[in-house]
Amino acid sequence: MPEKTVATVTKPAQARGRGGMKLLKQWSVPIFFLVLSIGGIAAAGLDINFLIHEIVSRFGRNMLLVLSLLIPVMAGLGLNFGIVIGAMAGQTALIIITHYGVEGLPGLLLAAVISVPLAILFGWLSGRILNKAKGREMVTSMIMGFFANGLYQLVFLVLLGTVIPMKNPVLMLSSGVGLRNTVDLIGVANSLDRALDGLWNGLVMGEIGSVPIGPWRIPVCTILVIVLFCLLLSFITRTKLGQEMRAVGQDMNIAQVAGINVDRTRMVAIIISTVLAAWGQLIFLQNIGTLNTYNSHEQVGMFSIAALLVGGASTRRATIWNAIVGVLLFHTLFVVSPLAGQRLLGIPQVGEYFRSFLAYGVIAVALALHAWQSRSET
Repeated sequence: MPEKTVATVTKPAQARGRGGMKLLKQWSVPIFFLVLSIGGIAAAGLDINFLIHEIVSRFGRNMLLVLSLLIPVMAGLGLNFGIVIGAMAGQTALIIITHYGVEGLPGLLLAAVISVPLAILFGWLSGRILNKAKGREMVTSMIMGFFANGLYQLVFLVLLGTVIPMKNPVLMLSSGVGLRNTVDLIGVANSLDRALDGLWNGLVMGEIGSVPIGPWRIPVCTILVIVLFCLLLSFITRTKLGQEMRAVGQDMNIAQVAGINVDRTRMVAIIISTVLAAWGQLIFLQNIGTLNTYNSHEQVGMFSIAALLVGGASTRRATIWNAIVGVLLFHTLFVVSPLAGQRLLGIPQVGEYFRSFLAYGVIAVALALHAWQSRSET
């Protein structure tokens, strides 16, 4: 009897121990970067109000881009480096509304509408390619992004003004061919949250600008849009489409036997991701207020994926909480690393090197773990 009692008592304890270890393993990466962030804040000696302002601003600016990665992960496509293609769709829409002089919130909404058919087309083409490259989606989507960037440069640097007629001295180069390197988005710029949060303040506060809360200014409408998309993604995961995506992500062969159209489901996931990336880029650029025509989109995929991985996501599992935690931690380090490098070593450039190491290093480790997990399961 005593032996049975000991066994009865120790089994729950062992289960709790295994559960604790599993939870610690799952959140080990966020914990590591949280410690790193706290150390960086202490080393940089930043004013806490300035830090909170920067983090809140960057959270609203980048969150939708990171959320656009969740659906492909659920559908088994891994980390979609191809969201850069969606970002190009958003930038194209911004160039169009800037050319025609549509300003403010109507201009931003019109750009969102224009970007949808472009993003759907780009997502459909991407989905067709990725369905031909099953098992190699991540590297394929990265190469697709490089290829699409070449086409983007060709259109806006060579074809615009020659094959595509456009005469706008504000946007075009002096030669009349190609767009300028920088496009001012003052009409939809959000340096003081004029486009999105101007709606909130116009209706509620009676003024333009983000809402002041103590020493901070909170972009209320931007945060509300992010919450809306979080709820939308949560709803999608509970629909029949979401269940099919989850089944495809777990095992394509079993999903096929169960009667699920695997290729169609994967293509829908990529299209949703591309549309969300286009809208995410619109929010990002209207917050910045300036479009760098030829390179604003280049690091979108890399930094968004790094932020998601910092939040504890993997190539097979990613949640909204991973995205939220990842954006907060990743951009905290982005703010504090140059100042910490300057104070510790007197060289601000060390912080810039750390940013590059952070983005590329996190992705490299995640891909290595993915390969190791895949090999251990076979």
